[in-house]
Amino acid sequence: MKKESFLDKAGTRSVLASLVAILIGMLAGSVVILIVGLTNPSLGISGAWEGIRLVVGGLFATGRDTVGNLSFGFNPASFGNMLFRAVPLIMTGLSVALGNKAGLFNIGAPGQYLAGTAASLFVALSVPTSAVPAWLVWIMALLTGMMAGALWGSIPGMLKAYLNINEVLACIMTNWIAANAVTWIFDSSSLKNVLEGTKSGYIYKTSTVINDVIVDGVRTVAGTNIPEGAQVLSTRGGVATAKLGLDSLFTGSQVNAGILVAIVIAVVIYILLSKTTLGYQLKACGANRYAARYAGIRDKRNIVLTMALAGALSAAGGALYYLSGNTEFFWNTYQSLPAEGFNGIPVALLAINNPVGVIFSATFMSMLQICGQKLTELTAYNEYITNVIIAVIVYLSAFMLVIKTWIGKLRKGKAVEK
Repeated sequence: MKKESFLDKAGTRSVLASLVAILIGMLAGSVVILIVGLTNPSLGISGAWEGIRLVVGGLFATGRDTVGNLSFGFNPASFGNMLFRAVPLIMTGLSVALGNKAGLFNIGAPGQYLAGTAASLFVALSVPTSAVPAWLVWIMALLTGMMAGALWGSIPGMLKAYLNINEVLACIMTNWIAANAVTWIFDSSSLKNVLEGTKSGYIYKTSTVINDVIVDGVRTVAGTNIPEGAQVLSTRGGVATAKLGLDSLFTGSQVNAGILVAIVIAVVIYILLSKTTLGYQLKACGANRYAARYAGIRDKRNIVLTMALAGALSAAGGALYYLSGNTEFFWNTYQSLPAEGFNGIPVALLAINNPVGVIFSATFMSMLQICGQKLTELTAYNEYITNVIIAVIVYLSAFMLVIKTWIGKLRKGKAVEK
């Protein structure tokens, strides 16, 4: 029997398909930058070339030299902020990927993210650290947030399992219920007073921070957009995610040990899906719910369990993000759902629902955000060009199977020629 070559393996073709999607997305973004540059006299071809360089390598951009040329090198603040922003994307990406593995499309990640945010902040800002150690309050806040997300995720799961209501419709409904419920909680409870009236936070009226600002120990990173009404949180009593020396390695950034927690959770989900009986049952239900039931697998229980686990993962993303103690919080969430929830969809698609792959795809999406920021800071372009790249990648991710088939045909064609 002829041994299958490395390039003929399904996993290899999946990775290649993702890389093709990324490459085409980057090319599409570069074309947009070129067109905008050529049609804008203030930019021209030189400005377009700078824009393309920043989209591709903005993570390494350090500013401009004395003569105005772009300078590149290791930028610890950009690397650290990339890892910090990747944390919620990893968690929501895992949430969507887990649902997809079980045959469920979890579009409810934004609502679950909000549920985890509200619950974790309530604990972190309400439990006095004079009575409970700060590290224990942090663990309580994270677990409470995850339980709130699991509860919220189980609602569309139960509707799907017992009433056969489409989970997409149920998730959309629960998203907006969560958005308005969280707004109501913060507006009507004493928690908003805690946020506004104590040293747990400071309200900024500026739209964009030009330089790093530190107010009573709260750092606002340059380039961060902070609309009026936003708040930079510094949870009281030292209830914040530990740095574990990462802040020294990536100076000037918001990075903390949340990235390590996210990676550990991703590995745990990978082991759950690939090495355990429960994981096999979840995937069996995703492949064919009724066949799984015929084989003795409790499909209804597994559907509810899948959505509960997915909700807990999304909620953990919100908890880890806001328990950092150095980022912005918006309580008027009824105006929009958190983008991190929806961005988990392209992260999962690009990773082909592989939990370990989610780590890399989320980091890539986070890198694009940093590149968009640098594009705005150092040129006349705006950061929304990177959204074009993400949109093209998402669109191509939906055709990942077609791209894999195309790569397979190319391999077979070359084999025939030989």
